[in-house]
Amino acid sequence: MTHHDEEEEKPLDPAVERVRRKLVRFVAINLGILFLALMAVVVALVYRATRVGDTPPVAVSDLPLPAEGEMLTGEIVLPAGARIASQALSGSVLSLQVELAGGERAIMLYDTAQGRMIGRFSVQEEQ
Repeated sequence: MTHHDEEEEKPLDPAVERVRRKLVRFVAINLGILFLALMAVVVALVYRATRVGDTPPVAVSDLPLPAEGEMLTGEIVLPAGARIASQALSGSVLSLQVELAGGERAIMLYDTAQGRMIGRFSVQEEQ
């Protein structure tokens, strides 16, 4: 054997051995915590994925349904120069995101059952 191999086989100094044991314990505890956190995230994702199908679909029963072969008609009056950016329907309430003339934005709520505008919310950027 060489002189170098003999040095590696000597037992560690007791102080160095204590530090090594503390380090191994520290790594084991942190890996355990990391594993538990990862398992919590996986459980949450699985729970969320299985619960999506349990939510009932949004009912459009509030809308007056026309007779067979007919369709609903109506008119929504927007301010001059307005452009609809997006829309969404929830029950009988139609939400319109509107870009008004001059760059202003607003969200307008229209009740399709009553045929009237029921709300207007101005959208402002915080300064």
